[in-house]
Amino acid sequence: MNKRLPSALFALALLTTAACTPAPKENKVADPGASVSGTVELWHFFTEREADAIDQVIKDFESSHPNIKVTVKSGQDDSKVTQAIGAGNGPDIGLSYSTDIVGKFCSSGAWVDLTPYINRDKVDLNQLNATTRSYTEFGGKRCAMPFLADAYGMFYNKDLFAKAGIAGPPKTLDELTEDAKKLTVRNSDGSLKTVGFLPLYDFYENAAAHLAPAVGAKWLTDDGKSAVGTDPAWKTLLTWQKNLVDWYGYANLTKFKAGLGDEFSADNAFQKGQVAINIDAEYRLAFLKDQAPSLKYGVAPLPASDASRYGGGYVTGNIMGISKNAKNPEAAWALIKYLTTDDAAVTKLAGLIKNVPTTTKSIADPTLNADPDFKAFIDIFNSPNSQTTPPSASGPAYQETFGQFLLTYQAGKVKDLNAGLADADKQVNSVMQLGG
Repeated sequence: MNKRLPSALFALALLTTAACTPAPKENKVADPGASVSGTVELWHFFTEREADAIDQVIKDFESSHPNIKVTVKSGQDDSKVTQAIGAGNGPDIGLSYSTDIVGKFCSSGAWVDLTPYINRDKVDLNQLNATTRSYTEFGGKRCAMPFLADAYGMFYNKDLFAKAGIAGPPKTLDELTEDAKKLTVRNSDGSLKTVGFLPLYDFYENAAAHLAPAVGAKWLTDDGKSAVGTDPAWKTLLTWQKNLVDWYGYANLTKFKAGLGDEFSADNAFQKGQVAINIDAEYRLAFLKDQAPSLKYGVAPLPASDASRYGGGYVTGNIMGISKNAKNPEAAWALIKYLTTDDAAVTKLAGLIKNVPTTTKSIADPTLNADPDFKAFIDIFNSPNSQTTPPSASGPAYQETFGQFLLTYQAGKVKDLNAGLADADKQVNSVMQLGG
């Protein structure tokens, strides 16, 4: 499972990593075929069922690499890893939930360049999906490898669709609006009882990054500057969203949202039938099986602004890198290579954690594709209409800055959208310049 958009505190930590971390020690890559041994420490953010899955595959690695012992610390989020690296005692390997740190970690040297290891071991990067290759490097430096992926699409409640007389999932934003209105039920006092689609940007996975593929919106220009004020696709997305917010009533939506359960609890609003259509990733399938086994649902790509864009969604993933102060970088690389390029290991992890695999052979695994709902996310992952967020030297700061503007806009506090986008453009460029 990939957790999106870390907190502002984490963003601040990222911005100061380069300034406060000690200089990396000289990292000499061993000769081809050299023996690798010793202990390697891996920190990751997974817990419970997902942490158990990683432990299973780590045992497989230790069986095939008897001279390497792996020490695992679970439940370590990105901020803890960042702070440990900054203090000079980071783990050998960090497993992050956020591709947004790649630009900062590559440019600052917090994670070392993996290219010498890749070249020495003749690792074929073409076995990795093009999108995952793009979000694991920055500025000509590959400091990360993809550890499974997340593909975001749309979940819909089949019983509520049938009750409303809707035959299938919406394929365009206009159809989504129409279906959302049909599926919405109000109480006698006008308050919301059931919501067809909850369009607020601060609801569950409704981040701008996850919705941008619906219109093909660009975050950055070719020269690395903000594109939110110049790409007309953003205006298309924001106008569509605000029209739907206004139809519901912003106050009605915020009141309704306040009464909903936590996203990752059994009281998730989609799982409880309180929201009929929801943007989410493939990892939701495991939660549904565990927490709402009787719910009848369907999976589909993200609705698009026009039919030609249909079939895609947002793609991101977990990433692994070697810390600049790793004590055993050779053993760290051996474990990273195993977890990210060994087809059997990747396939096993994907099946256990219920994330999308990232190698060509694992993506085509017949067992994983036998589940039609999981296959729907594999198809989204492979779609040419899918997008990810580009890495930046400022980390996730450009998304968080734009996200603050969106919260103001949906609340009705921005009277002129064109002027508001132009101002947001300046703010994003400013924070990127400071962060870079």
